[in-house]
Amino acid sequence: MVQLTLPRNSTVTEGKVWDKPEGATNLREYRIYRWNPDDGRNPRVDTYFVDADDCGPMVLDGLIYIKNKIDPTLTFRRSCREGICGSCAMNIDGTNTLACTKGTDEIAGDVVKIYPLPHMAVVKDLGPALPRFYAQHRSIEPWLKTVSPPPEKEWRQSHEDRAKLDGLYECILCACCSTSCPSYWWNGDRYLGPAILLQAYRWLIDSRDEATGERLDNLEDPFRLYRCHTIMNCSQACPKGLNPAKAIAEIKKMMVERRV
Repeated sequence: MVQLTLPRNSTVTEGKVWDKPEGATNLREYRIYRWNPDDGRNPRVDTYFVDADDCGPMVLDGLIYIKNKIDPTLTFRRSCREGICGSCAMNIDGTNTLACTKGTDEIAGDVVKIYPLPHMAVVKDLGPALPRFYAQHRSIEPWLKTVSPPPEKEWRQSHEDRAKLDGLYECILCACCSTSCPSYWWNGDRYLGPAILLQAYRWLIDSRDEATGERLDNLEDPFRLYRCHTIMNCSQACPKGLNPAKAIAEIKKMMVERRV
C-alpha cells in the first residue's frame, strides 16, 4: 500500500500554551494555527484562553481579544465585522465560514479550533494568499457588457428579470465555498471553482447583458466548468446561504441548450 506523508517542513507541531488571564473565571480555549514565513519554523498550533466575560460573542471578537490583550503577533484579516466584506473567512471548528458571523455558542465542545482556508497558500497565520482566486474572478469579466447604444439614464430591467439575480448578487467573494471544494483543491489552476462560476452565472442571466454567447464560449472548457462533480460542499459552506452548485448546474444546462 502506498503511504503518503507530508514534507517535514509542513508538518504542524504543538505550539505555545499561553497563560490564562488573571482573575478570569469564564474561560474559552482557542487553538489557532500559526505560521510565520520569516522564522523558518514549521507551522504550529498555539493555545490561548479568552475571558468570555470580557469578550464579545463572535469568534472574531475572541481573535481580537487575543491580539489586543495576549499576543499582538497573531495575524488575521478582518474589516466590516458585519458579514459583508468576506475578509475574515477561515476554517472554524472544521467548517469554512466568517469569523464575524460565527458565534462561539455555535461551536460544539469547549475548544475553538481555527485554521486558515484549506488548500491555499498561506501568507501568515490565518491569512491565505488569494491572487489566483481574484485573477479567476477577473477572467469572467464581471461587469455589464453591451453593444447597443447606451440609454440616456440607465439600463432598464423588469422586476421579474431583476428577481432572477437574487441568490447570486449577494456573493461576497469570501472563498469559503471554493476552498471547501475537492475539485478546486486538485485543479485550482484550471477549474474556476464555485464562487467564480456563481459570479459568472450572475452575468449570464442578467437581462441587460448582451454577451451571453461570448461568456459561454469562455467557460466551454473541460476544466473551467466541468470539474464540478456536484459534491455540494460549496452550498453547505457558504456563510451567506447561497447555492453555487445550482448556479453551476444552470450554466451546464445553458451549454446544452445552445447546442440544440
